[in-house]
Amino acid sequence: MERFHYLIVGGGMTADAAVGGIRESDPNGSIGIIGTEAVAPYKRPPLTKGLWKGDPEETIWYWTESQGVTFHSGRTVRMLDPGSRQVVDDLGNIFGYDKLLLATGASPRRLPFGDGRVIYFRTFADYNRLRELAERGKRIAVIGAGFIGMEIAAALAMNDAEPVMFFPGEYPGNRLFPRSLGHYLNAYYAGKGVELFPSTSVTFIREEGSRVVLGTRNMKTGLVRSFTFDGVVAGIGVKPNVELGREAGLLTGNGIRVDEWLRTSIPDIYAAGDVADFFNPALGRRIRVEHEDNARKMGHAAGRSMAGAGEPYNYLPFFYSDLFEIGFEAVGLVDAALETVADWQEPNRKGIVYYLQDRRVRGVLLWNVWKQIGAARRLIADPGPFDAAHILHRLPEPKAA
Repeated sequence: MERFHYLIVGGGMTADAAVGGIRESDPNGSIGIIGTEAVAPYKRPPLTKGLWKGDPEETIWYWTESQGVTFHSGRTVRMLDPGSRQVVDDLGNIFGYDKLLLATGASPRRLPFGDGRVIYFRTFADYNRLRELAERGKRIAVIGAGFIGMEIAAALAMNDAEPVMFFPGEYPGNRLFPRSLGHYLNAYYAGKGVELFPSTSVTFIREEGSRVVLGTRNMKTGLVRSFTFDGVVAGIGVKPNVELGREAGLLTGNGIRVDEWLRTSIPDIYAAGDVADFFNPALGRRIRVEHEDNARKMGHAAGRSMAGAGEPYNYLPFFYSDLFEIGFEAVGLVDAALETVADWQEPNRKGIVYYLQDRRVRGVLLWNVWKQIGAARRLIADPGPFDAAHILHRLPEPKAA
């Protein structure tokens, strides 16, 4: 049995950041990482962004191993025993710990059909598989129009493939963006060579020789159609990997629940990243965030806490995306179900969208506007009251990209 002072279950961005946090206070304590992927930690956002724009592949890798870490890659922890402070992996290997971090992330939601023919885009291996498919003129179905679907469709179009999007909402990002902006995106994507089928569900996927047949149903008209593609990629959401913690007796909600120090309900076990359900003071509620900024900041904070040098994690993460020439940053609850107020410098091309609830700003979308995340966070923390008539121009003048 191997034993570590610090053991991290999960080998992604959060794990790498946690190592950095540990090493700030404890340069010598032994650190072990057990990761399901067969590769070392890497930056996940380039898989749908920079790598498709020609960024070198070597730029995605972290150099975690340089910080005195023992890696066990390509393994999955199947059992956690808090009483003995041990975990057991899928090969039956036992690892002991003094402090444990669960950075198990999230797994893609899957369709009830099409196994083996659908790329559920999440990992570096998924990127390589899709990249092989995405040759010039290849017709690729993209199921879903959230972050992954929007970014993958743009990446494929920019690389001369022919993406076709199928999604149940009226427009890409329908849970995020106000309707006027969403319908602008419909036209914008179509103008970039992406074929869109909104209000459409996928009913079956089957092989036909070397190609894939996809069946659909329009949710408004009932029209049933089938299409043939060279490949299918899906981004239909994820679910936090809480099973390991839940079976060990950890308290879970929308993820593994942690306190302000990122401790779980069992001593000396911490959680961070996509899997962690934490309280944010600015929003006054518990949240779970699946984006890079939170993975890095929360992982680092968890590492410091494990090493005895932590501070309360009161950080409000931001997220971002690149959609062809459009880029955006956002912070807080960016939820189309809330009241939205748009402050456009150029309609649907540059400006700020505020998300209001109970006369407070709960979220801010910076659309082709930059360097205002700090100001947006301060506005969200402001108790107000605010309303549509008085929220305009609350942030500084938008800055050009």
